[in-house]
Amino acid sequence: MRILVATAVPAERDAVARAFTAAPGPDTYDVLAAGVGCAAAAAATATALTTAALTGAAYGLVVSAGIGGGFLPEAPVGSLVIADEITVVDLGAETPEGFVPVTELGFGTVSHRPPKTLVRDIAGVTGARTGTVLTVSTVTGSAERAAELRRSHPRALAEAMEGFGVAEAAAAHGVPVLELRGVSNPVGPRDRAAWRIGDALAALTEAFGKLAPVLESWNPHEPNEPHEP
Repeated sequence: MRILVATAVPAERDAVARAFTAAPGPDTYDVLAAGVGCAAAAAATATALTTAALTGAAYGLVVSAGIGGGFLPEAPVGSLVIADEITVVDLGAETPEGFVPVTELGFGTVSHRPPKTLVRDIAGVTGARTGTVLTVSTVTGSAERAAELRRSHPRALAEAMEGFGVAEAAAAHGVPVLELRGVSNPVGPRDRAAWRIGDALAALTEAFGKLAPVLESWNPHEPNEPHEP
């Protein structure tokens, strides 16, 4: 099975690639620095998936990977999060009654569900926390916004900027998707001095180094069981 890993920036790409250099598995991994933000991630991922399909070497799984903010106390700095739900939080409309997601306007989707058994097994071998990873266009920078997101998405463990775009591209090609995030900072007021990007990248490398046995035994044709609410 060929696997496409889409990160935002080269530092994330290199952190993933280090895991495969140290302990290569039988699967074929291609690691792409797709760009920052939902649109760039979707465009680059879709291009890679289309190219692979046209050359007869289609991917069987897409992984959105990188660092992100974690909601405390469930996802502390340096921990790893795997999404059982990938949700975009700001695709919709503002109304006098508040924000309305695009689905309530009669369009599109706002969430994607990775394969349940695969999420469970990866969490088991990596120790990752499992929950919702939010996709945002603007990174949270205040306690008020962090609290608002937790009220709207009580299962949220982390936020990042690319997961939903990667998931949309994967869904258009009928390919399952995962999202893995090493937590580099708390979601809330921006304090660059408190960020631990190196620790988050190291967590990402360690996690990918443990994935090969899980992916070898996973059957991509299994039906995706519904997740617990």
